[in-house]
Amino acid sequence: MAEQRRLTKRMIDSCQPVKGRAVFLWDGELRGFGCKVEGAGTKSFVLQYRNAERRKRRLVIGRYGVVTLEQARDDARIKLGQIAKGEDPADIKQASKSGLTVGAVCDWYLTEAQAGRLLGRKRQPIKASTLYMDRSRVETHIRPLLGRRPIAALILADIEKMQTDIAAGKTAKPRGEGRGRATVGGKGAASRSVTTLHSIFAHAMRHGLIESNPATGVRKFPDQKKTRRLSRAEISLLGRALREFELIEHPVGLAIVRLLALSGLRLNEAQGAERKWVSDEGYIAFGDTKSGAQIRIVGQPALKVLRAQPVLEGSPYVFPSDGGQGHFVAADGVLGRICKHLGWQDVTAHTLRHTFGSMAGELGYSELTIAAMLGHAAGSVTSRYVHLDEAVQSAVERVSAEIAQLLDGEAAKVAPSGNVFSIGAPSLLAGGFSGAGLVSIRQSAAAS
Repeated sequence: MAEQRRLTKRMIDSCQPVKGRAVFLWDGELRGFGCKVEGAGTKSFVLQYRNAERRKRRLVIGRYGVVTLEQARDDARIKLGQIAKGEDPADIKQASKSGLTVGAVCDWYLTEAQAGRLLGRKRQPIKASTLYMDRSRVETHIRPLLGRRPIAALILADIEKMQTDIAAGKTAKPRGEGRGRATVGGKGAASRSVTTLHSIFAHAMRHGLIESNPATGVRKFPDQKKTRRLSRAEISLLGRALREFELIEHPVGLAIVRLLALSGLRLNEAQGAERKWVSDEGYIAFGDTKSGAQIRIVGQPALKVLRAQPVLEGSPYVFPSDGGQGHFVAADGVLGRICKHLGWQDVTAHTLRHTFGSMAGELGYSELTIAAMLGHAAGSVTSRYVHLDEAVQSAVERVSAEIAQLLDGEAAKVAPSGNVFSIGAPSLLAGGFSGAGLVSIRQSAAAS
């Protein structure tokens, strides 16, 4: 590397090939970067370096004439940054040439994210809850449809076909022996899977595994926002069902369902609440939520549910699992069995959250107040402080009390005959379930 001047286009153009051997023109500013002139006249930009094992490597960046000098210089700087972090650009390029597959990149992403080495929203390590859903979409949808495909050969049409196949149910499968639901596909699952794949490719591109993101520009199905909410009559039906299911369902699951209706909390927030977070002053100080750490106001009816839960020695959770090793995770199943009996096929835990917000709107509260009540991400300086505003506290108390009255006090008005299930769902205690059915549900609840 005797040449100490900055490499220029004129130097490259004027360099004549030497038959039988290669000539190297090295840049005097960017160490290791240069141009290789073959005996046949071919000129290519190269980067010479030592990797983490101190092995000498030489990497071809691109052909002169196809790649400009400045483009090659910029690429060399990026690769030198990778080398400084202990990566080997030559190995990465070789993996790409050998047909790095979608499945291999997904494996890399899941491993790196699990170790906390990838940053997600707000430049923070990817959350465990996000990684859980990403892993589920990879294993359920992405890997079966595209896992073996080389990324270098992937085009937008392939990814959009994956989306169409997921929506059509090609990756659908029945419920397994665990607690998970059946996989049915649909446009929502398809769109979210494409979003996950795009994000995985973006991380891989940022770390030099791939040169471009094959999912850039993909057309996703539009978001299908859920608008289902329970009417006042349906809230009363839910209250009666909660009381009647006390004989056959897990009490912790029933308590969580009631808390969801009274608070507007997300399912994972309610199930994972710790006792030390709950204040007698009427709020829960969550260490982490979908929107980050935050204080969520709850009304006295919801606080009563939280305080009524028995303490399991050694467990920090309000709703501990039966084994005491973690928190209860089967409230969604409890709600599902109640809804199935009531004939509700489109009601989920999120429906109860939406019902809470809709009730607030019905009572005349503003969108900003409702957003604060539900713990939505604060988008402005003003909205960051409204979460603790007295108006929000008052609104939460009023909505929680209104729903509590419907759950407990107005159920009889829905069905004057005394049978709350007379509108199409037979009474549970009047023979809606057989003895074998009761045993089955008890076993399912005990397994939670």
